[in-house]
Amino acid sequence: MGATPATRPTSTPRGLARVGDRVSFLYLERCVVSREDNAITATDDSGVRYIPSATIGVLLLGPGTRVTHQAMSVLGESGAGVVWVGEHGVRYYAGGRALTRSAGLVEAQATAWANRRHRLEVAREMYRLRFPDADPAGMTRRELLGGEGDRVKAAYRAEAARTGVRWVRRTYDPGDFAAGDTPNQAVTAAAQCLYGIAHSVVVALGCSPALGFVHSGHERSFVMDVADLYKVAFGIPAAFDAAAEGPEDIAGRTRRALRERIRAAGLLDRAVADIQHLLAPYRRADEEAAGGKAEDGTDGGVRLQTDRDGTVAGGRNYGAEGVW
Repeated sequence: MGATPATRPTSTPRGLARVGDRVSFLYLERCVVSREDNAITATDDSGVRYIPSATIGVLLLGPGTRVTHQAMSVLGESGAGVVWVGEHGVRYYAGGRALTRSAGLVEAQATAWANRRHRLEVAREMYRLRFPDADPAGMTRRELLGGEGDRVKAAYRAEAARTGVRWVRRTYDPGDFAAGDTPNQAVTAAAQCLYGIAHSVVVALGCSPALGFVHSGHERSFVMDVADLYKVAFGIPAAFDAAAEGPEDIAGRTRRALRERIRAAGLLDRAVADIQHLLAPYRRADEEAAGGKAEDGTDGGVRLQTDRDGTVAGGRNYGAEGVW
């Protein structure tokens, strides 16, 4: 008999798949999700499927799914996001742990977030990433939000014209997914997937989902920020492609269309690079120089802060003679 989950060694960052090497998302429904060794299993009337947990970016659990404690344990240990989704509205819950043990990025995120001017600079850089033809330098919050709204509305109109789908306006009832027309249901399904992917990447990099630069006040504000970077380029086109084929299984076809676009474009690698780019100006000089590595080469060694805004190695006691 194999070791129990409690006695198996914890996975290390070196032993886990890079975010960019993972499947962007996997959707399961009407099955029981459990664990066997370091894989999860999905069991339904047709049999058992084995899925290596470290290859998943985010797992979307649809209607009729049940998941065991052991499965959640290995998914969290592997840094995979887990999102419950429903047929009527978005039911969202995510879990996981960072693939890095370094706090470098979340410290940089907090540094940028805590300074009003820096927070606006990050918001402007996000706008630049979304719309490369724009120059947001000097734009106010109102101008950024107004410009974003106009461009997203234009994207809806352009995709409707490209696909021949009738589009009136964006409508979404959080309590009733079926209340929207076919293209609105498709847009909602695409957004649901992008939020899951963004949450998975944010958590895997050790960042805080809550500290947003455009969105604010929500436990997933930064997740929404990151997901919106890819709404126009990935989410909206996939949604309209699916809507153009008709209303049948619109959520499922949207997920498949979006997943193919994500795979072809290497979106997970891009999301990692974009987050690192956004936060790079705010990383500590000593942490950046160390690359987030401890003295023994492991990822994210614990260090102690000094009075001079530096750090010294942890794991030892310092007397009064120490340099602080």
